[in-house]
Amino acid sequence: MDYIFLQHYWWFLISLLGALLVFLLFVQGANSLLFTLTHDESSRTLLINSTGRKWEFTFTTLVTFGGAFFASFPLFYSTSFGGAYWLWMIILFTFVLQAVSYEFQSKLGNFLGKKTYQVFIVINGMISPFLLGCAVATFFNGSAFFVDKSNIGNDIMPIISGWANNWHGIDALFNPWNVVLGLAVLFLSRVLGSLYLINNINNDKLELACRKQIKKDAVAFLIFFLAFIAKIFLASGFAVNPYSGEIYMEPYKYIQNIIDMPLLSLIFIVGVLAVLYGIFRGAFVKSAKDGIWFSGIGTVLTVLALLVSVGFNNTSYYPSSIDIQSSLTLANSCSSEFTLRTMFYVSLFIPVVLIYIFFAWRAMDRKQISSKELDEEEHTY
Repeated sequence: MDYIFLQHYWWFLISLLGALLVFLLFVQGANSLLFTLTHDESSRTLLINSTGRKWEFTFTTLVTFGGAFFASFPLFYSTSFGGAYWLWMIILFTFVLQAVSYEFQSKLGNFLGKKTYQVFIVINGMISPFLLGCAVATFFNGSAFFVDKSNIGNDIMPIISGWANNWHGIDALFNPWNVVLGLAVLFLSRVLGSLYLINNINNDKLELACRKQIKKDAVAFLIFFLAFIAKIFLASGFAVNPYSGEIYMEPYKYIQNIIDMPLLSLIFIVGVLAVLYGIFRGAFVKSAKDGIWFSGIGTVLTVLALLVSVGFNNTSYYPSSIDIQSSLTLANSCSSEFTLRTMFYVSLFIPVVLIYIFFAWRAMDRKQISSKELDEEEHTY
């Protein structure tokens, strides 16, 4: 368990957290369809209470994702979260807006009105998946930052990384390929949201609307996802010389990473096929309510493979579009060996947390929710 192993171990865990986060965006995807799938207050209440039981999982995973980055790769945290802060602040603000909207939409004396808070929930459902997709795309396309570690000795301004423009993360939207992945994640979240509602809600009218919506969103998702995959697999990637640390452009780097790691290739292929199979069951098999599990697990596997490929095999996981030698790698941006080793032992408790989440989820979803059940509930959104 040497230093290099620990660096790769923590990148794998961060990739897994990122993959789980993309899956859990089904909450946002379902919320974005609030006024599309439902046209009466009863159905709208069902949808909100269905996603309201899960939104904490998404937000907690997002915070854990950021915390893991801070502890294991602090230079990325200070560079991205400290430099591209407008992008991350908008994402966090929409999640806070969502949390407030859930709690206050049905409160007596709500001066904004219930529908206003529902609009806020839809805004979170649209913006956060899109911007998170744009942020992940910068791992492949680069961001406008520079790193100068010699500044660490500067008594007046000991800042070693900075942003090269005044947009501070909003500039990610200026790259069309970032936007393409952002749209792919948005439509994927809507597909997963519809699949989740089919599984979680006992309402024939809403289920029929979800199955119709899956067909529309799946087409858009596949167009944007396949376009992005084709682009990164055919383009040059940011490779790292393992001996000198020099960063250079290598043709077909990302597809080569997938090929060089057969297990990763298998995970990617199985993941894509599982996503497609879940979509097929949700859209075309009228009795199937388990599409969310096939597409959900497939989403985790696919995103995991892509994120692992961008950090493993001597690759820069956060390239700089301004100064290529400022690009971040597992070796030049990680914490000390002592820190990574200590956190390794702490991470052994992760399976306990996952088991707790599994049983908590199972307890909440033991049976589909219905309007009758909500009438008997003491607390509803």
